Amino acid sequence: MTGPVTLVAFVRPQALPCGQPAHLSRATWQHGGVTAATHSTLFPRVPDSADAVLEGLDPEQRAVATALHGPVCVLAGAGTGKTRAITHRIAYGVRAGILQPSSVLAVTFTNRAAGEMRGRLRQLGAVGVQARTFHSAALRQLQYFWPKAVGGSLPRLVDRKIQLVADAAAACRIRLDRGELRDVTAEIEWSKVTQTVPADYTAAAAKSGREAPRDPAEIAQLYAAYEDLKRERSVIDFEDVLLLTVAVLQDRHDIAEQVRAQYQHFVVDEYQDVSPLQQRLLELWLGDRENLCVVGDASQTIYSFTGATPDHLLDFRVRHPGATVVKLVRDYRSTPQVVRLANGLLAQAKGRAADHRLELVSQRPAGPEPVFTEYTDEPAEAEGAARCIRELIASGVPASEIAVLFRTNSQSETYEQALADAGVPYQLRGAERFFDRPEVRNAINALRAAARFGGNDSLLDDAPDLPSQVRAVLSGKGWTPQPPAGSGAVRESWESLAALVHLAQDFAAARAGATLADLVVELDERAGAQHAPTVQGVTLASLHAAKGLEWDVVFLVGVAEGMMPITYAKTDEQIEEERRLLYVGVTRAREHLHLSWALSRSPGGRPNRRPSRFLTGLRPGSQAGAGRAGAAGAGGVERGSWTAAAPAVPEQAPRRRQRTPARCRVCGRTLTDGGEMKLMRCEDCPSDMDEGLYERLRDWRGEQARRSGQPAFCVFTDKTLIAIAEAVPDDEHDLARIPGVGMRKLRRYGSDVLALCAGRDPADGQDQD
Repeated sequence: MTGPVTLVAFVRPQALPCGQPAHLSRATWQHGGVTAATHSTLFPRVPDSADAVLEGLDPEQRAVATALHGPVCVLAGAGTGKTRAITHRIAYGVRAGILQPSSVLAVTFTNRAAGEMRGRLRQLGAVGVQARTFHSAALRQLQYFWPKAVGGSLPRLVDRKIQLVADAAAACRIRLDRGELRDVTAEIEWSKVTQTVPADYTAAAAKSGREAPRDPAEIAQLYAAYEDLKRERSVIDFEDVLLLTVAVLQDRHDIAEQVRAQYQHFVVDEYQDVSPLQQRLLELWLGDRENLCVVGDASQTIYSFTGATPDHLLDFRVRHPGATVVKLVRDYRSTPQVVRLANGLLAQAKGRAADHRLELVSQRPAGPEPVFTEYTDEPAEAEGAARCIRELIASGVPASEIAVLFRTNSQSETYEQALADAGVPYQLRGAERFFDRPEVRNAINALRAAARFGGNDSLLDDAPDLPSQVRAVLSGKGWTPQPPAGSGAVRESWESLAALVHLAQDFAAARAGATLADLVVELDERAGAQHAPTVQGVTLASLHAAKGLEWDVVFLVGVAEGMMPITYAKTDEQIEEERRLLYVGVTRAREHLHLSWALSRSPGGRPNRRPSRFLTGLRPGSQAGAGRAGAAGAGGVERGSWTAAAPAVPEQAPRRRQRTPARCRVCGRTLTDGGEMKLMRCEDCPSDMDEGLYERLRDWRGEQARRSGQPAFCVFTDKTLIAIAEAVPDDEHDLARIPGVGMRKLRRYGSDVLALCAGRDPADGQDQD
């Protein structure tokens, strides 16, 4: 198809003095005032007409929503309302009678994103549209057509392939440790999504510049053995779902035509993350038609290690010369200060994705400057973040609106410990899903029973409305008007129930006359979509896991050379992906943004680290680099506030973190591993632990955890208990020197621990002998 490219461009509002919000007249919009792109009421009313669907969209979002024919490419920057635009596009087409709901297939990359899309479409009155991940859509088709295309039932799908890889390694007599197993599994996944067979792996890896975790010939051998094992055991993996669907659609034209007759309009979210295999499947779904809308941002390509490439997005107009292209750059998420820093990060980027970057324009009022903080070591950095977070919560910021983001999951433990020490509740992104928690399942079952037999339930006698009924039912499951003390399992369970109570309040406010039965239906739908209500707790997440999320306050930690960019990023392409990863982290913040780094890894270590090169020119005291000539927007330079964290002054006892090298007390070797530093010795050096003391400490810790409603590790970790039982400290000075015993814990538990070390019962001071 040939023809002119239609480009809907954004007209920049008149520049205002630095730091002043851009107040835009309502008259500048075609239909009244614009609503925030990334925020909406929890239960909005369903629009009563097709035109009502368009209300509240800005001009570019409206252009997306009304472009219902032919190929459409939406280039959407972070926080610009891309999901809002494409869901309103689908809903407008359905409500206007242009699109049949059952003929639309919207695909994205995570179950959470697909669930959110289904929820938004339902709220807009577009019921019946399929919104799925690539794998989910392909699996449904494969299950349906397999008996016709191949015969029999579809082979069993394995959830985790790592055990199969281990078995393949054993068959090849190749020894792999746990880390190597994970890396080889990732190489197999990359090979399959790039449609590389075992015989071609070595050449393909070399051509793509991949650094194989082992000899490429060995990986090719393992890959072949892995495929053989799958055939022997009649199982398939997730990549096979796509490969087999592609094979069926390629070989059976009758089946391909049946699929194309079903789905005639396609929407692809996060198109910059499409792999060659997913692109091939999309092409087979489309056939020779062009009813395709894609949305993405090349500057948020952060999954190339899995085979994702922005080339399909960047080449869209080459493949579809008549495409309508819409750029969304109005950022409704972040303040001008955060947006300027984000633009500044990309201003010095290189490569093809950088040539197509979008310069964001904040639509929010001015906010605080980003804060840059330097610490002496990583534990001090974690303690500093926890201290600041505790102050923010005390000032009224909800814990659920605060996130700590890091480059690797291995950084999480330090921040978990620091937040636990500070008494701050937290949740790990990627941990157990909300609706899978036992207390949530029990609560929903109780609500379902009350909805069915509520007339005979005395609990509901004095509960005239839905919120009071939910509070009455959940009070029997552990909910109380005030949260329990501590930050452990009891508090986490209460937070889950409190989230259901708040959801019921919002539901009742949005739907007059709603009943318990209506709420249970809503909860079941949310469970199916994994659309969880907000849980109070600071989020800890890797930068990759934070994609698609946002918070009022974001702490970007460990922003130092060797971590950002990561040490193993060597090529220009890998370095630029690391820059994009930091850009994703920055654009998660709505208002407050803290960036920090540590000069050394451990207390007393050599202060030879330096801040990330990506912050050069963006933090005070650094030389600004040259911007890219001819780039799509100059990108502002953020001159944020900066502080060098001073060591805290001891209060009553010496702090445990002395600024001297940590050495093994047995062999004298310098310690760098966190676990060894807690033990104050090498893992393989002999232990002189007092076994009896260790058992007494464990019993005492269990009792303390029970009383406070915390997990045992929040009192002291196992390694800290081992270190205490090995050192057997005589006084507070010796106890404070043990890693894991900070000032807060020394004040709270010091007398008990010292009593136990002296052989006394901390309860009454009597000798235990």
